[in-house]
Amino acid sequence: MELFDTATVLTRVLTSGVVMSIEKSDRELPGLERQLTRLTGRAHAVLLNSRTGALHAALAGQGIGHGDTVALPAADTATEAFLNWLGVTVTVTADGAPPYDFLALDGGNADRLAAFAATATAPALVVDLTGLGFGPAAAVLTDDAGVRDRAERLKIFGAHDLRTMWTQEEADASLVPGVQFNYRLSPLVAACVRMALTQAARPAATSGARS
Repeated sequence: MELFDTATVLTRVLTSGVVMSIEKSDRELPGLERQLTRLTGRAHAVLLNSRTGALHAALAGQGIGHGDTVALPAADTATEAFLNWLGVTVTVTADGAPPYDFLALDGGNADRLAAFAATATAPALVVDLTGLGFGPAAAVLTDDAGVRDRAERLKIFGAHDLRTMWTQEEADASLVPGVQFNYRLSPLVAACVRMALTQAARPAATSGARS
C-alpha cells in the first residue's frame, strides 16, 4: 500500500506540471506548511531543502550570525562544524536558552511530532524530515512572524515572494540577508513528506484474524 500511495502522490505532482517551489499555482508546499503548523501548534512554518539549511534559517531568523555565540544542550560534530562555518561559536551547556529545539523525524517517531513540539520552548523548532525517506528536507516552526520572514528571505535569494523576486521591488530592505542562499524545497519532496506524516498519524491497522 505504501508503494501505491507514493506512486499516486508522484503521479499527482508530476501531472500537475508544477515542480518548482517558485510557481504561484503550487499547492504541495503550502499544504505541508499547514500540516506542520497544525501538528506542532506553531503559527508559521518555513520549508527548506536540508537540515543545515533549516539550522541556518533558524539562527538567521533570530538575527544570529557571524561573530555570535549560541548555547546548545547538545551538538554533534557535523552541526558544530556547520555553525562554525557560518561564523557562529557553539557552547555546549545545559544552562542558557538555546535558539532552537531540534527533532529528526523518521518512520519510527513521526507520530510523536506533536508531543515533542508541546515540550519545545525555544523560539524556533527545527524538524529534520530527511529520515522519512524522500530526500533532504527540513522545516523551521515558529510563532514569531519576524523569524519566519527573515528565514523565508534567506532561502530564496533574498526575495520574500514572487513579486519581490521577479520585479525586484523591495518592500522591506531590513529583511534582505547579507548573503543569499537557495534553500528551497521542491513540491515533489514536500508532497511525499506530507503523505508520510499523514500515514504516521493514522492508527495502526488491526488484523482480522482471531486467535
